[in-house]
Amino acid sequence: MPTFPPLELPGGLASETAPDARPASARRRILGTASVLFYTVGIRAVGIDRIIAEAGVAKATFYHHFPTKDALVCAYLADLHDRQAAALATLSAGIEPVDVVLTMFDALGEFTCGPGFRGCAFVNAAVEYPDPASPVRRVVADHRRWYADALRDLLLASDHPTPDAAARMLVMLRDGVVVGGQLDDPTEVRATLRASVTALLAA
Repeated sequence: MPTFPPLELPGGLASETAPDARPASARRRILGTASVLFYTVGIRAVGIDRIIAEAGVAKATFYHHFPTKDALVCAYLADLHDRQAAALATLSAGIEPVDVVLTMFDALGEFTCGPGFRGCAFVNAAVEYPDPASPVRRVVADHRRWYADALRDLLLASDHPTPDAAARMLVMLRDGVVVGGQLDDPTEVRATLRASVTALLAA
């Protein structure tokens, strides 16, 4: 079962909406419901009343955990970031740094060309919140810095001669494939992405 939003890394954690023997807390139900709706429908298109109804919580309970909708959006993105960071840490524990990068981008190619993919959740949020000073955009910016830094650290550990420049190029490749994966032939997208990453790693 895919995660929602899909994790752009292999071995992603279980979906917030996946069946669980333990009852979820009210906060987790709200966050899990919002995560699915924000990603599949859109942040601005989903109202608080719908989230409350589908999460099965009282309005007072919702506002106890999330005073504003923007606070919920920030929590949604922060939760996704934490799950991606955990998936990367798990992946990095078992293989060489260069193979981590290749595996990350192979997984990205699969996700972006697969069913249920609706773009990058962070890019989508940035589009819906155009003010760069907004709290939501700050969460997006923090995530993008983390992603670039993680790639740079992996490249450094792989003795790449220009880790900073290569990391920036990889981020741009990622940004491109989250669009191209939905528009172009999936086989060509995955092959081109793999060839591009391999060439960067070999530079």
